[in-house]
Amino acid sequence: MSKQNYLTNIYRGKVATFYGMETGIDKYPVDKSLYLSFDGLEGDQCADQVNHGGIDRALHQYPQEHYAFWQKKYGNHVDWVAPGMGENLSSLGMTEDTVFLGDRYQWNEAIIEVSQPRSPCFKLNKRWNIDNLSSEMQGNSRCGWLYRVIKPGMVSVLEPLELIERMPNAMTIRELSEAFFNEPLNKTNLLKLRQQSALSDSWMDKVVHRLEANQVESWSFRLFGE
Repeated sequence: MSKQNYLTNIYRGKVATFYGMETGIDKYPVDKSLYLSFDGLEGDQCADQVNHGGIDRALHQYPQEHYAFWQKKYGNHVDWVAPGMGENLSSLGMTEDTVFLGDRYQWNEAIIEVSQPRSPCFKLNKRWNIDNLSSEMQGNSRCGWLYRVIKPGMVSVLEPLELIERMPNAMTIRELSEAFFNEPLNKTNLLKLRQQSALSDSWMDKVVHRLEANQVESWSFRLFGE
């Protein structure tokens, strides 16, 4: 079970006015040890406390491999590099195909658990000046994923994420994203999602609502800010 995954960087940032909005999306590398609490990395801030951050969304990890995809798709007019998606953790070798919901990692003193894929929002569109980047990311499942903190403690980029537990019926992050976003009313998929005990409360509430109402929640504001 034990597998060590070394990070390429960790990032944190303060809320400021960038891209015509109040946001904490611009983050900067941290090369020292710092404390990881239940709310996230020491010194990291989040502008929208309703739709970002919180216990189930304490950390965001984004695969560094994906930047080459976006570079090829949208061209060389900007530098497609981390932490351009507002991620806290940057990695090579961990992707939506190899990371599973509920995976627990020992990270130095801390223990973290995968809680959901990242839900792309309109702030990515503004950050990159691409109107449909959020919906494109949602459609191709290159979203990265979020963690809850099971045990707080000191962490650093020099310490690996060591996989210590994986649930027997867990879905990969890609499987979860495709079921939730691309086939949102497929009852078989929804029932499978309903069985994922590690799924964040906000996503589980939506799964339950879809099963009961046969209706998908509106994505318009999240994706486009309208």
